[in-house]
Amino acid sequence: MKPISLITPSRNTLKYLKWAYTSIRKNLGYIHEICMADDFSDDGTWEWMKEIAEKDINVKIHRNEGPTRLGHTILYDTLINDYATNDIVMIFHSDMYACPNLDTEIIKHLEPGTVVSATRIEPPLHPDGPEKILKDFGIEPEEFDEQGLLDFVSDHVGTREDETTRGIFAPWAIYKDDFQRIGGHDPLYAPQSKEDSDIFNRFVLAGYELKQTWKGLVYHMTCRGSRFKDGALRNPAGQVFMKGRESSEWLAQNLRSTRNFIRKWGHMVKHDELMHPIVPPKYDVGFVVENCDTNMLKELEPWCSDIYGDWVGHKGFGVNDYIKKEQPDTQFDLKKKIHSDHFEAKNNVVVKFNCNLLTPQNFQILVNLSEILKESGEVGEMELEIFKFNIKSLDSYEKELINVI
Repeated sequence: MKPISLITPSRNTLKYLKWAYTSIRKNLGYIHEICMADDFSDDGTWEWMKEIAEKDINVKIHRNEGPTRLGHTILYDTLINDYATNDIVMIFHSDMYACPNLDTEIIKHLEPGTVVSATRIEPPLHPDGPEKILKDFGIEPEEFDEQGLLDFVSDHVGTREDETTRGIFAPWAIYKDDFQRIGGHDPLYAPQSKEDSDIFNRFVLAGYELKQTWKGLVYHMTCRGSRFKDGALRNPAGQVFMKGRESSEWLAQNLRSTRNFIRKWGHMVKHDELMHPIVPPKYDVGFVVENCDTNMLKELEPWCSDIYGDWVGHKGFGVNDYIKKEQPDTQFDLKKKIHSDHFEAKNNVVVKFNCNLLTPQNFQILVNLSEILKESGEVGEMELEIFKFNIKSLDSYEKELINVI
C-alpha cells in the first residue's frame, strides 16, 4: 500500500473535521498522513488539531494566524508544498467521511499523469447527477447513520459494469510531482470558489487522464466550509433543504471568482454530465462598443481581452470609478484592459456593437463566442445579429494557461 497525504484545510468546521478524521483512521488505518490547516478559526479547531498532532505522529498541522482568512485555494498548496511527505496527495474536504477501501481503490488506478477521484454519496441537498450517488445517511454528524452507510457501501461495490468513468470532483488524488508541475492552484481565486474548476481545466490541457472510481467512496455532507451557514435543515416532513442559507461571504466571493474565471478562460465553467471538464479555445478578443454605460461595462468587461469605448460624458459613477471599485477583486490590470475609443483595437478578434441594441438573447452570442468562433473557423469580416466581426486570426492560447507562474 502506497501511503497518501490527505490535504484538509478547515475554517470553523470543527465538528465535521473530527468526523472526517475519525473516519480516516477507523476505515483506512494509520499508514496515511493527514495534513490539516486551520484557517483562522474561532471554534476551537486549532486547539483540537494540536491535541491530535500530539497523539498521532502521522498528522501535520498548520495555522493561518489571521487576521483574515486565506482560504483553501492557498492552504491546499501550503499543505502540499510545505507539509506533505508522501509522493501521492489527496484533496479531502473536512465534511467527508472516508469509506472502507477508499485508499486501495484510488491507488489501484493512480499512476503518473493521472488524477483519480472517489465517488461521492451525498444527502439530497443538491440535484442528482450520474456522477454521484444520492442517498441520505444524515445531514449532520449528530444524526449520521454510519452502519447504514457501511452496509450500503458493502452492497454497492461491484454493482457497476464500468469500474471507472471519466470525470473529476473532490476527493481527488494525484502524484505530488504532477500537481507541482503545473504550479498548483491559482491564487487568482483566493480564498475560494472556482479554484477547482480552474485546476481541472489545466489538468485536461496538460494531458492528464481523469478517472473516477466507483468502488472508492466517500460520504459528503457538502459545502460546510463557508457556503452554508448553520448547517443543513429538515422540514417537518423530513426533507432536506439549503435554499436561502448561503452565507453573504460565500455569495460575494463566488461572484468575484466567477468573474475572474471568465476573465481568464473566456467562458463559464463547462463540463459533461460525468464532470469531465470541457475547455473551449481561448481567443484574443477585443470589444469596440458604442453607448456603453458603466453598468453595461461591468457586464461586458470579463468577456474580452480588451474593451474600447467612448467613456466621455459619464456622470456620477464613471469608468475610473468602476476600475477603482473592481480592481481590488482581480489580478487583471483593468487600466490596461479598458481603453478610450481613439485607440485602435489590435486584438485577433474584434467585435463591434451598439450597447443600446444588446439584449439578454444576443448577449449569449458573447457568452458562447469561443464555441461560435471555433465552429465557424472563418477568418475575415462577418456580421451576426447586432455584431460586426473582424477576425484577423483564430490562434488560441488556452494551453498557455496550464501553468501558474
